[in-house]
Amino acid sequence: MKRILICSLMAFTCMGAVQAQEAKNEKVKEHINSHFKPYGFIRNYFSVDTRENVAGTGDLFNYLPKDNLWNQTEAEAAASGVEREDLNAQTTMRFLSLTTRLGLDIKDYRWGKTSFGGKIEADFYAGLTGSTGTAQMRLRQAYMTLTWDSLHISGDALARINLQLGQAWHPLAADMPDVISLNTGAPFNPFSRTPQIKMDAQLGKYFTLTASALWQMQYTSTGPEGASANYIKYAYTPECYLGLSYHPNTNVLLRAGVDLLSIAPRHTGSVLNNQGQEVKVKVNDRITTFSPFLYLQYKHKDFSLKAKTVFAEAGEHMNLNGGYGISRINEDGSWEYTPTRNSSSWVSLTYGKQVKGILFAGYVRNFGTKDALATNAAGDIQGFYFSKNSFTNMNRLWRLSPTVLFTWGKFQLGAEYEITSAQYGKDLNASNGLAENDLHWVTNHKVQIMTKLNF
Repeated sequence: MKRILICSLMAFTCMGAVQAQEAKNEKVKEHINSHFKPYGFIRNYFSVDTRENVAGTGDLFNYLPKDNLWNQTEAEAAASGVEREDLNAQTTMRFLSLTTRLGLDIKDYRWGKTSFGGKIEADFYAGLTGSTGTAQMRLRQAYMTLTWDSLHISGDALARINLQLGQAWHPLAADMPDVISLNTGAPFNPFSRTPQIKMDAQLGKYFTLTASALWQMQYTSTGPEGASANYIKYAYTPECYLGLSYHPNTNVLLRAGVDLLSIAPRHTGSVLNNQGQEVKVKVNDRITTFSPFLYLQYKHKDFSLKAKTVFAEAGEHMNLNGGYGISRINEDGSWEYTPTRNSSSWVSLTYGKQVKGILFAGYVRNFGTKDALATNAAGDIQGFYFSKNSFTNMNRLWRLSPTVLFTWGKFQLGAEYEITSAQYGKDLNASNGLAENDLHWVTNHKVQIMTKLNF
């Protein structure tokens, strides 16, 4: 009898321990489900281009077609008997899945009236040369958020303030067109993720004020050293953004803002001493640029309209066409600079749900430099630093891209035709930074198929 009693007590104890562990497991599971949401997708691209292009990420991130590269002049072809050919008129093909993505959203942690959250997002990118190599993992976004709700501002009006700290989309790039292409509309739309401190203050029902202080990491300004974050480092001044959004209802969104960037292209220069020898000296070179933009969004049922226009000074740090040049060389060893001015605009239309039709149209206009570029005694331009994804002699650019996207649950299949045409010129003019002679257009036709499994 005693033995039976002992066994029963042990059984009850074990059952209690199992139930306690199950309850603990349920609490852990509930905690994870409440605060963590993993997401991502497996994505493949198959694409064909009829021309050599300026492109990145395994040649999937397409910017614009390259200018003509003739093997010989017309006179040389006539004399040699060999056909004159454009060496950049080459058809290429690729099939890659390196844009597969993993992410984790963190939300709803609270301490008093403060709500905490965050995001970590990565995909595959580096390690490729053209379409060759093994892609490696890279960081896309990593930030934390602090949110304060229901803050009284006046009377019954309430405000909501969200503070974001870390690597995230640049405010000028965050509103993107509806395309399946990896470039998401670049170079017609700014493209940059960068370290920043951003505040969104929702003031009442209809307005949101956004202010950001940004730094540079992957997407950087250009200059005498090439593309580098040193220019903002030695300027010891963050990039600044200020914007206002108007959202009268769930269908309409209007946004306007301006981006200010002040960088130091050089922190050392040189002067000639009394013996005519060069001596290194400290300089306070600086160029400050302003880039305003407007954005419109309208959605109704299965229809969506989006449009954006950016007037950028320089703008190469946001993957826009542009840069800056030397406008004056001073006797104290310092240089003065002038930025390019570039208009980039796009509109995208979508309709449908399971079968969605998409139409994207974009236009870029290069207005040249704000002031004349400095030249030497021979008339050569002293320094012109330009986007690595474009060319100084590109004057205009347009793109038209119709797309069909099929969705079955979490699986998507897209087919896109993208035609991009660029106008190039010759003989860069120092007075305005434009190549206005021998204007001609080159065009690339791109056919792309995408498969995507979301999870």
